[in-house]
Amino acid sequence: MAKIYETKWVVFLASSILLNLFFILNLYLRQSPELTWSSEAAVEAEAVAALSCSGHGRAYLDGLVTEGNKPACFCNSCYGGPRCSQFSPDCPADVNSGDPLFLEPFWMQHARSSAVLMAGWHRMSYRMDDTGSSISVELTKIIFQLHAMVGNAVTEGRFIVFGTGSTQLLHAAVYALSQQGSTSPAHVVATIPFYPVYELQTELFNSVDFKFQGDTSLWKNSSSASTRNIIEFVTSPNNPDGRLTKPVLEGPSVKTIHDHAYHWPHFTAISAPADEDLMIFTISKLTGHAGSRFGWALIKDEAVYQRILTYLGLNTLGVSQDTQLRALKLLKVALRGGGREIFEFGYKTMRTRWERLNKILSASRRFSIQKLEPQYCSYFQKVTGPSPAYAWLKCEREEDIDCFAVLRNAGIIGRAGSLFNAESRYVRLSLIKSEDDFDLLLLRMDELVSKEEGAKII
Repeated sequence: MAKIYETKWVVFLASSILLNLFFILNLYLRQSPELTWSSEAAVEAEAVAALSCSGHGRAYLDGLVTEGNKPACFCNSCYGGPRCSQFSPDCPADVNSGDPLFLEPFWMQHARSSAVLMAGWHRMSYRMDDTGSSISVELTKIIFQLHAMVGNAVTEGRFIVFGTGSTQLLHAAVYALSQQGSTSPAHVVATIPFYPVYELQTELFNSVDFKFQGDTSLWKNSSSASTRNIIEFVTSPNNPDGRLTKPVLEGPSVKTIHDHAYHWPHFTAISAPADEDLMIFTISKLTGHAGSRFGWALIKDEAVYQRILTYLGLNTLGVSQDTQLRALKLLKVALRGGGREIFEFGYKTMRTRWERLNKILSASRRFSIQKLEPQYCSYFQKVTGPSPAYAWLKCEREEDIDCFAVLRNAGIIGRAGSLFNAESRYVRLSLIKSEDDFDLLLLRMDELVSKEEGAKII
């Protein structure tokens, strides 16, 4: 009888515990906040995101609205129609810009974790906190964690500033490194082929404190280089040819700006953390969100840091706080799992594209692209093959002096080598645009190579 009573008591206790757990969970769930002001915005965002645009375009909340108050599709190149279903067969392959849409499929797979919803009263002040700063402390921590995880830059002992993309920071750095009131302007230089913005920005601002003076080779063996104030742009990996580069000029009067926009595992092997005095990065080529216009600089010297802050404060009063919130959300997703998802996706995409283009051009005697060797990557902990953002194509025939025109006549729009201060025999082809753009590039290139006399058979 005692055993029966004991058994019933155990059953009663177990039932009581389960019942209490039920009421606790029910109470918790009932107390969970219901969507109020955000529900309408969420429904609107979901409705626009659900529009497929035939897989060849996207609809956006801030896009055009058609008759009937329906969002219009923004179509990829060579596609048209109300839902981007109409392909134009004679359309040229436009691979001119560095629009990093190759990562769009990744973010579509992570729509839930990367979405941002803001209230109408979000961050209305100029200030981010009581100190008057316009820089998010949390975003700063995430950026430092990202660099530590990837191993591509030293952040210890560095100051950080945010800019409207890396473009704003490039010129802010020139301003900060030049000597105001000097009897002669600082000489701004870069090694050919170099990113055109270095020259264009410097000339646009037309300052008495700095002037663009061309290729570093003009100053390498110059006796006056050791006494003049020289600011050298060093881009690694380089845009347009993807090569890892180092400063060319040396001396106490030489200052360097290291542009590391492409120094991420999906574009290059990470051999060691960059440890320079002034390093610039951008989210554009890291996550693909070029339209968000967010970049940052890591600076060792406090005086240079203060001058950059002065420039940014007078120029734009800092970076949009809405942009900082989005960057924070995106980088948190990028950090998940040690960054493996985004970097493996990005590397696989870029590596595959590089191999597919190489396969077509290996049959050509008329065209060649840069040779890049496999290297050990400390992030992936293995040797990785080349996966550059751009193909630096050269027309090998003597008569093909204007390579841009040769490709344009074949239905391929690249970026002329002359814009990078290189020979006109070179053209940059972007490999980071959408899958539609890349597939059309391969189609047009294959057609062009197949017409060659004496083309190699593969």
